[in-house]
Amino acid sequence: MLKRFISYYRPHKKMLALDMLASLLISLIGMVYPIVTNRMLNVYIPQKMYRTIVISGIIVLVLYFIRMLMRYFVQYYGHLIGVKMQSRMRQDLFAHLEKLPFSFYDDHETGRIMTRITSDLFEVCELAHHGPENLLISSVMIVLSFSYLCMIDPILTLIVFSCVPILVVVTMHYRKEMRKAFDDRRKSNATINAAVESSVTGIRVTKAYTNAEREVEKFERGDKDFVNASRAAYHAMAKFSSSTAFITDVFNVIILIAGGLFLYSGRITFGDYSTFIVSVNLFINPVNTLINFMEQYQNGVSGFRRFQEIMDEKPETDAPGARELDHVEGHIEFRNVSYAYNDSQEVLKNVNLNIPKGCKLALVGPSGGGKTTLCHLLPNFYKLGEKDGSILIDGTDIRQLTLESVRRNIGIVQQDVFLFVGTIRDNILYGRPDATFEEVQEAAKRANIHDYIMSLEKGYDTEIGERGVKLSGGQKQRLSIARVFLKDPAILILDEATSALDNTTEVLIQHALDDLCKGRTTLVVAHRLSTIRNADEIAVVIDGQIRERGTHEELIAQDGTYKKLYSLQFRENDLVA
Repeated sequence: MLKRFISYYRPHKKMLALDMLASLLISLIGMVYPIVTNRMLNVYIPQKMYRTIVISGIIVLVLYFIRMLMRYFVQYYGHLIGVKMQSRMRQDLFAHLEKLPFSFYDDHETGRIMTRITSDLFEVCELAHHGPENLLISSVMIVLSFSYLCMIDPILTLIVFSCVPILVVVTMHYRKEMRKAFDDRRKSNATINAAVESSVTGIRVTKAYTNAEREVEKFERGDKDFVNASRAAYHAMAKFSSSTAFITDVFNVIILIAGGLFLYSGRITFGDYSTFIVSVNLFINPVNTLINFMEQYQNGVSGFRRFQEIMDEKPETDAPGARELDHVEGHIEFRNVSYAYNDSQEVLKNVNLNIPKGCKLALVGPSGGGKTTLCHLLPNFYKLGEKDGSILIDGTDIRQLTLESVRRNIGIVQQDVFLFVGTIRDNILYGRPDATFEEVQEAAKRANIHDYIMSLEKGYDTEIGERGVKLSGGQKQRLSIARVFLKDPAILILDEATSALDNTTEVLIQHALDDLCKGRTTLVVAHRLSTIRNADEIAVVIDGQIRERGTHEELIAQDGTYKKLYSLQFRENDLVA
């Protein structure tokens, strides 16, 4: 962990060196005052060297002015180093998140991930800045004050510093407890963020079901856990802080008694005694700094450990020697495909499908039968094991193709449309960022959304809000279709693309989808069987297996599951009518 953390300092090593040099100067200047104090009390004042007294005071003042400049430099540029390191870590983490497979997001809530990107890395930033400075300044001050006091009286110095081993033992004793407590506190904070993200995203559902009180109760439970975790963390910190503070107070008592006895016996002068009091405070302050630094250290280490946990997650990678998928015709084949999520019961069992190029295959059947899983396996969102069969595009196993080239040639229109915060233009351009505005307009026209866009005051530059909240369901769906038109893939997946729409909107969008399917190999998942009657072939998927396959007319003639589903659906439609 330390090696990885230090690696983020490398781009800033020159500035870090200057920062450390400035910190060293601050420490050295801090030793001037006790030295001058000793000379004042033992030499300049007794010998009435008034000119030297004034010059010494001016020199100290000038040095303090220099120290002020050094402190400004350390505070400003030191924090800047920390922020730049935090920025680099955040960029690395975000880029790594983009490479992680679907399975990672199945197991991690968005709010928890956001916590690691924001508050966790802020604590790492604080440690990156204050850590080296506090360690250097405090260490130098402790060594210098100890050395100087030894020059005055080594016996009294050793007596005073006899408390140091006790301080070290207490620090080590409470360090482990503090680390665990602050780790738990961070996890509780992530839970709160996850609850907030979930509740805010689903606020319309909450209001529709008048469940605001329930959401408040859920949040309060998470907040209570955070308070309890914070109580444990601060309890550990309080024991650590109070114990170490007591030991540092003992330093003052020892110097008061031992120094007084040494002064009484004539072993040291009044000037030496005064110097001891000033210098011991110079020693105690960096010790207190190191003690207070322990909390920051625990926070920073906890944050970096959580950063590492995600960075150590294995990203999606291409197989050795994987090649690009070019000049795609769109011939798809599933050979003996079986699949299970996380070693659970198999979702797919020995599925075999041969889909010629340009063919439109519809997948129908009860929910949970494996239809969507088939659609997720084709773009390699979930990887097949070596013994789980194979999926081929134009005769090549997708495991031997680069992930990017496979996905670049597949377009997906889903029931749950996701639109990004931004303008209509931005969201259509997501299909092909280098497209011209004319191409964007053409895609919108083919998706039957252009006329609506032009009726808006700002047209294509209209902001659509979070997840397209300012648009209707049909408008969002047509934007997603325009995005796929712009992408112009050879293979198309329609995963219940119209099931959430009313009949009138469905008819309008179905025309756009029919146009989109022309000349492309298409997989259609549909619950409304009326929308797939014109499919070239229909496969009935039940319990992860292909139970029936054929055209609409052939399946009706078989008088099997498909006919039952079809008859039941039209009976329900008649009842509704």
